[in-house]
Amino acid sequence: MPDRKYFTRNTFRFMAELAQNNDREWFAENKHRYEADIKDASLGFIENFAAHLEKLSPHFMATPRSLFRIYRDVRFSKDNSPYKTHAGIHFRHEQSKDAHAPGYYLHLEPGSVFAGMGIWHPDSKALRTIREHIVAQPAAWRRVSRSMKFGDSMEFEGDRLTRPPKGFDPEHPLIEDLKWKDFIGVKHLSQSFATSADLPKQLAKIFKAGTPFMTFLCDALGVPF
Repeated sequence: MPDRKYFTRNTFRFMAELAQNNDREWFAENKHRYEADIKDASLGFIENFAAHLEKLSPHFMATPRSLFRIYRDVRFSKDNSPYKTHAGIHFRHEQSKDAHAPGYYLHLEPGSVFAGMGIWHPDSKALRTIREHIVAQPAAWRRVSRSMKFGDSMEFEGDRLTRPPKGFDPEHPLIEDLKWKDFIGVKHLSQSFATSADLPKQLAKIFKAGTPFMTFLCDALGVPF
């Protein structure tokens, strides 16, 4: 049996058109397209990816809740557009409700497809804990963050400080690393990657390359990998 395709050109075509028509009337008329090309496609992918995720680690979840809602929270935003124009799939750690924990992520958007892993916007306590773990385990951090395998697959992205974080030695050899406010590895991908029939297998390969990085973050935060 040939591999099943999950996302297609129609997935990205819908997102592009939604970006041009981001209002409730247009969405209501095209909701069937959202249901078929994004929601159902994503849920089918998540269901299939669960077995690959289990092989990476038994502590991350692939469930229908992995798909972010398309509806934007506009309560505190100047942008009142009601819908997101991308699909986000987040494979959370099983302890993510009770503790800040790393996760895996797939982002689908016209002109912006990427895989990510790590922890985004940790609270101040979790962020300090990660920084302290880097200081306590500098050799281990260098191995996981600068390995050729990780570097070929990922690059660090996110917010970072312009000055050394308070309470850390400004002359520390890893001070540039300690300035990160997010600890996220990202691999930018093509749209054809997302529409490939072997997407689950290829995404699992990318995530696997970051296993030492994810293990380091989990150890820092006291959650199992």
